[in-house]
Amino acid sequence: MSTNQPSSTLRDVSGLDNRPPRLGESALIMIDFQNTYRTGVMALDGAEEALAAGARLLARARAAGIPVVHIVNDGGENTPYDIRARIGAISEEVAPAEGEPVVVKQVPNAFHATELEKTLHGLGFEPGSGKDLVLAGFMTHMCVNYTAQGAFHLGYRPTVVAETTATRALTAPDGTVLPAAALQVAALTTVTDLFGIVVPTVDVLPA
Repeated sequence: MSTNQPSSTLRDVSGLDNRPPRLGESALIMIDFQNTYRTGVMALDGAEEALAAGARLLARARAAGIPVVHIVNDGGENTPYDIRARIGAISEEVAPAEGEPVVVKQVPNAFHATELEKTLHGLGFEPGSGKDLVLAGFMTHMCVNYTAQGAFHLGYRPTVVAETTATRALTAPDGTVLPAAALQVAALTTVTDLFGIVVPTVDVLPA
């Protein structure tokens, strides 16, 4: 019988640490901040607001001198994810600075069949090192969610900054429309159940 009372999270049951990380002791992973999601068939609800928040987070990370790694999804030529064209390029507001690595992926989990894990190791961020990963980007229910899961499975402690993410409305299996806001909440809740921590805004992250 449903009581509408929340269950304990798997993180709580497992005794995992739910304290937000210190930004100055983390690496920032900027996931798929591509023009793909600002216009056309893949435009997201709240993309511009999330991009602005991502830019603020990126500025804080650079000021703190922490590693920043950019992720791009390469869907191939003549697709909305064509990284050789403007539509698939990283948005100018969060474009990589000189020396910031860019990792190319082709599936939602940015760790799968990519150089991301190797890149993090080279920056001194190995699982169990006590250093956290902060995640931002698109789409909440897809690449952000699955990259958080990938990080967790490798032994990292990922944190998603909610206001830097966005998604889109989708048709549910029963044929009804699931609004983007509902999917956003569901995706972030999935992360908090086990795979990582979610903080609402950039400013919540301690320096």
